[in-house]
Amino acid sequence: MAGCFSFTASHDRCYRFSFSNTGLKSTTTGLGNTTIMHCWVPKSHKPNKPSLLLLHGMGANAMWQWNEFISQLTRRFNIYVPDLLFFGEAHTSKPNRTESFQAQCVAALMEAHCARRMNVVGDMENGLFVVKNIDEAAMILIPQTPEKMKQLVKLTFVKPFKVMPACFLTDFIDVMCTEFRQEKKELIETLYKDRKLSNLPKITQPTLIIWGEQDQVFPLELELAHRLKRHLGENAQLVVVKNAGDAINMEKPKELSKIFKSFLIDSTTLPMQENLSNGRKLD
Repeated sequence: MAGCFSFTASHDRCYRFSFSNTGLKSTTTGLGNTTIMHCWVPKSHKPNKPSLLLLHGMGANAMWQWNEFISQLTRRFNIYVPDLLFFGEAHTSKPNRTESFQAQCVAALMEAHCARRMNVVGDMENGLFVVKNIDEAAMILIPQTPEKMKQLVKLTFVKPFKVMPACFLTDFIDVMCTEFRQEKKELIETLYKDRKLSNLPKITQPTLIIWGEQDQVFPLELELAHRLKRHLGENAQLVVVKNAGDAINMEKPKELSKIFKSFLIDSTTLPMQENLSNGRKLD
C-alpha cells in the first residue's frame, strides 16, 4: 500500500535542495563510537571568506530554522549549519544532556572540518519560559497533539497563522516531533535545572543580542535582555525588533538579515555604535 503524501516531508526535501543549491553539502561525522553529528558544510571551502556557524534552537531541524538566510550568507561566508543532538540526523547514546556537552560536540565537529576560528549565530527559538513544571514545558516545546502545536505557534508568533488545519499539524508532529522525544524532554529538564544568569560564562568577543519586542517566551518587560547585556559587558549590544515575537527568524527574516549584515559584515568598516545602538528598536 502506497504511503500518504506528507507536506512536512515534502517541505523538508525542498529545504534540502535549497541548501544544496547554495553550495552546501550534507555530511555526517562520527565522534567516537557513540555520537553522530550531522552538518551542512561548504562544498568548497574558500580561504578568503570568514567562517560562520549557525546554531538552531528547539524546534525542527537546522534547515527549517535557517533556510531563509542561507543564500545571502553563503555569498560572504563559509557556512556551517549543524543539527544539534537529537534534532535532524544528530544523535548520541551517551546520557549527557547538558548544553556544555552539546557545545563540546559542536566544537569537535568544527575541529573535524578544520574550522577553528568562526563567527557564531545562535537561535533561541522556542526557548525557556514560565510554566508550572517541566512536563508542561515539554508538552508545549515537543507538541504531540494539534492543540499543543497551536499553543506553541501562538506563543512564539506575534501574528499566528489564522488557519492551522489539524491534518497539517499532525503531519508536522509525525515527521518532526516524535523521534527522540524522551531525549528532547531530558534536554529541557537539564536546561531548566538550577538555571541562573550569573552562571553563564562571560563572552569577551563582540556580541549582538537580538530580541523580539513582543516575545512571550522571554518577555521584554522582564528585563532579561538588558540583564543579559549587562552580564556580558561593554562588548555586547542589544537590538529590539519591533512587531516580532520569539520566532524572529520566521516572522522578520528580512529585518534579521539586515541585522546580520550590519553586525557581521558592515561593522568592519562602520562604527558599531552608529549601526546598532544599545537597546535600539528596529522596524
